[in-house]
Amino acid sequence: MTHAPGKYSDFEGLREKAVTLRRAGLSRRQIRDRLHVDNNDILNRLLEGEPPPAWTKRPNAKDDLREKARELRLQGWTYDRIQMELGCSKSSISLWVRDLPKPERRQRTREEASAIAKRGWEAKLRLREEERRRIREVATREIEHITDRELFLVGVGLYWAEGAKSKPYRRQERVIFVNSDPGMITVFLAWLNLLGVEPERLRFAVHVHESADVAAVEQFWADHVGIDRAALLKTTLEKHNPSTNRKNNGESYHGCLRVDVRGGADLYRRIEGWWWGIVGEAQSRTPRTAV
Repeated sequence: MTHAPGKYSDFEGLREKAVTLRRAGLSRRQIRDRLHVDNNDILNRLLEGEPPPAWTKRPNAKDDLREKARELRLQGWTYDRIQMELGCSKSSISLWVRDLPKPERRQRTREEASAIAKRGWEAKLRLREEERRRIREVATREIEHITDRELFLVGVGLYWAEGAKSKPYRRQERVIFVNSDPGMITVFLAWLNLLGVEPERLRFAVHVHESADVAAVEQFWADHVGIDRAALLKTTLEKHNPSTNRKNNGESYHGCLRVDVRGGADLYRRIEGWWWGIVGEAQSRTPRTAV
């Protein structure tokens, strides 16, 4: 070995000190500062053959992932499953496990395939429901406040779409509104109140399938409109039709509520006039297509 000239002439003595410090756990920088060695080549020669202390080794952050990936691969996992489990790239997984035998593809049973498809469909439905809820919440916030005029027009359209109407072959000018949607009933009653219809002029009756819990349905509607159940008119029961496949059943089924306005002939004629006024205004705003 060629000794360094100058201040490093006692190379063997300097090396002995360097080795002693290295084995005591000092880093290269600490040894360099302690022995005043400012030449990296000399420092390399002084420490030649001496491994660095364990604490100076930087741990490989992917070592644990690599071992886990190999373990999962030996269990027969695919690259996709390992990637989803560990969150690392397929390219890394491929490098880590390429020396391991490729797992055999096992044919799924019909039950397994069905279960996988079901999980996928359920996940899709959850995403759809979340999107549906998000859009509904945004739209709800868009209706900050409605004026009396807006409620008036909404009520006219609501009644003409869902309420009873007189026919040329059967003149029956009565205000009757039947609906299964509690929200529709709420808007209709708010509209009647806007028009000045007194609560004592209103009569309520339930229409429900005979197989339902009639008492519970009656209580539901009585609570909804704020009256005693005893104040309801006689409930109309719909007979069971074996050929009809009914899906509106269960706890969410409440039948329909019928709202009658006593002495409503004059109000009906006004509703009819309001509606035709809306139609006439709409026609004036509708572009005509040239024939």
